[in-house]
Amino acid sequence: MAEDRHRQTSKYTLDRNMPGAFEGETVSRRRFMTGTVHAAGGIAAAAFTLPALGFAISPIFKRLPFSWQIIGTPADFTETAYVTKVITIVQGIGEAGKSIAYVRKRWPAVDTEPLNRFNHYVALSSRCMHLGCPVRYVEAAERFICPCHGGVYNFRGMVAGGPPVRPLDRFYMLERNGYVYLGPRYSVNSELQRFSPRDPGEPLDGIGQYLYPARFDTSVLPSTKNLPLPPKITP
Repeated sequence: MAEDRHRQTSKYTLDRNMPGAFEGETVSRRRFMTGTVHAAGGIAAAAFTLPALGFAISPIFKRLPFSWQIIGTPADFTETAYVTKVITIVQGIGEAGKSIAYVRKRWPAVDTEPLNRFNHYVALSSRCMHLGCPVRYVEAAERFICPCHGGVYNFRGMVAGGPPVRPLDRFYMLERNGYVYLGPRYSVNSELQRFSPRDPGEPLDGIGQYLYPARFDTSVLPSTKNLPLPPKITP
C-alpha cells in the first residue's frame, strides 16, 4: 500500500483513463473550463474593485493647491468690526469655488491667543461647524448665527450656543508690502489651538483630535516667498 500511495500518476489524461481524453493531452476539459471560469471571475472582480480602490487611495498622493490671495489693504479692516470678503477656496471651477470670510484686525484686548506672523488679522470661515450651513454675522449682537439649526458663535467665533462641536474655522493671514493676504483654512479647538482642517461635526477637544484625522488631500501652507502681486491699476 505504501508503494501505491507514492506511485507517480502520469500527467497525460489518456494514461489516467479519463473519458474523452486525447493523446498528448495534459489538462482535462473540466479542469480547463474550471480555470477559465475562475479567471473570468477574477477579471470581473478586478474591474469593479480596482477603480474603487484607486478612487479611495488617490487623495493620498495629491494635495489640493492653494495660493495666497490679496483681500485688501490694512486700511480696509478695523479691530471692532468684521468685513465680509469673497475668497476663492477651490481654483479653476468659477463661482462654485468661491466662499466668504469674515475678516478683522487682531484686537489685543479680546484676542488672547499667542501672537505670530499669521494672526495679525482674524479671518473666520462662514461654514457652521455643526453640518456646514453658512453662518451670518449680526453686528448688533456681535454674534455669528447659523439659520439651519440655531448654532451661535461669539465675536471671536467660539461656540456660544446650539449644536456646533467646535469654533468656526479660520484662515492663515499675512500682511506684506502694504497688502493683506489670505491663506489656507485651518481648524481650532475650544482653546483656539490650530489643527489641519476638519469637516463639520468633528470635535477637536480631547480624544476628538485623534478620532477625526485630517484628510489626506488637505492643502499645505504655501510659501510666503513669492506672494502674488497686486493687480495693476490702469489710468
